[in-house]
Amino acid sequence: MIDSYVAVDVETTGLNPADDKIIEIGMAKVYKGCIQESFSTLVSPGLVIDERITRLTGITTEMLEGQPVMSDIIGEVIDFIGEAPILGHNIIFDYSFLKKAAVNSGLKFEKQGIDTLKLARRLLPEIPHKNLEYLCEYFNIDAGNSHRAYDDALSAKRLYEKLWGIKPDDAGFDELIQLNYSAKKDSPVTAAQKRYLGVLVQKHNLALDVDVDMLTKSRASRMIDKIILQYGK
Repeated sequence: MIDSYVAVDVETTGLNPADDKIIEIGMAKVYKGCIQESFSTLVSPGLVIDERITRLTGITTEMLEGQPVMSDIIGEVIDFIGEAPILGHNIIFDYSFLKKAAVNSGLKFEKQGIDTLKLARRLLPEIPHKNLEYLCEYFNIDAGNSHRAYDDALSAKRLYEKLWGIKPDDAGFDELIQLNYSAKKDSPVTAAQKRYLGVLVQKHNLALDVDVDMLTKSRASRMIDKIILQYGK
């Protein structure tokens, strides 16, 4: 069993790291099976949180006001992880969002990982569901606040240990997965786009649910197109 790693979980505004944003990061540094250090923070995405995300995580727009933005903390996140592999339930999801944030800040973030979801699928084919919440209940793991980043990171650690207890001689516990996600650096919103958005908002008496200064060039373009399609120029 690989007993030294960083358990990682992120909560996000959606499923696509190219468009969606991290709103919470939770990490636990594990050495020889014991938690040595923890990291937990909310992250401001610069937009209003959808109600479905609030229902899932309990995180509201108001909770994120005044929290650090991703570009201010991604270096600290990468330093915390260091050279250790990362562990999580469907770890490629968490890695892809962190990799995108790293690329946007001009930082390298190449990692190997341990995926408790892949292990659960192989070791427990008879179990009808493989999501973290269901598996915590199956193994009587105290999930704490489910769908909150730090608690889910701890749940993935405990799940890993439970899965190892089922079949400790399984080769999967000796292997690290090379995590691959191709991310392109976002271009920031242009001055011309900000001016045009301002004109459209004023003309059509609209209220934007995003911080315009935090928009990317591509997202600003889509927003402009959507407003024109719905309200006209």
